[in-house]
Amino acid sequence: MSISTNIYYEIVIIAFIIIYVLQYIGGFSVNKFVEDNASYFRKLKEKDFEFYLKARYGDAVDIDSFFNARLKTAFIYAFAVMLLTLNNFNYMALLGVVGAFLVGYKIPYFKLKSYYKSHLHLIDTQLPYYLKNLEILIQHYTVPVALGKSLGDAPEIFQDGLHDLVEKINAGDSSIQPYMDFAKEYPVRDSMRMMRLLYRLGLGKQERKQEQLLTFSRDVSALQQKAREARYKARLDKMEAQTMKMLVCTGAGVMVILVLAIMQTFGGF
Repeated sequence: MSISTNIYYEIVIIAFIIIYVLQYIGGFSVNKFVEDNASYFRKLKEKDFEFYLKARYGDAVDIDSFFNARLKTAFIYAFAVMLLTLNNFNYMALLGVVGAFLVGYKIPYFKLKSYYKSHLHLIDTQLPYYLKNLEILIQHYTVPVALGKSLGDAPEIFQDGLHDLVEKINAGDSSIQPYMDFAKEYPVRDSMRMMRLLYRLGLGKQERKQEQLLTFSRDVSALQQKAREARYKARLDKMEAQTMKMLVCTGAGVMVILVLAIMQTFGGF
């Protein structure tokens, strides 16, 4: 059943006023509603949500606060759609409200996931070139000294991890753990294996250094080749996507022109 336009707008305005007053006096709060029912809403939480969140903001991030903020945004989206469809609320409108809730809830998750993927891609393409520069330094210095000297020229994305790695080594930690912590912070293809090689290279005797360095160099060169192939493939995919867009737009344009021409032809008769 439809509501007249004037009454519809009056209901919407009154609803906004009531919600504002309830929020102001503390009679109703979206935050409180979300927090009180958090245990039920947590069933909606994705399995990898915490992983992506920590990858974006670090281990110190308040997971519960971020999750509650997601829920609050989702309820605001749903409420806005409900008010817009109040004039003719039916099953389709109800589906729209549910859809708006899901969109508001999922957007932050997809943003985190997208950031993680782009972040890893950047690390994956830059790590081999950083390791190549490090290899040159290792030819003249020990691994810990070479790591310290590499800080100035290292890509910005590795700066924080390298600072932590060098600090732990300088503090006297001669175990493999600092190297593994670095690899975990940048969990890309072969990072664990490369950091193990680097650690063993630092432990090796001087007479075996050249042999180990040769192995390290071959692995770094292989990673560089993979990175070049990945960049080339990404470039091809981008060109392919642009070509498809151009073809679709051209095809659509031709179809519109044909339809207009046919309409004009028949109109002339």
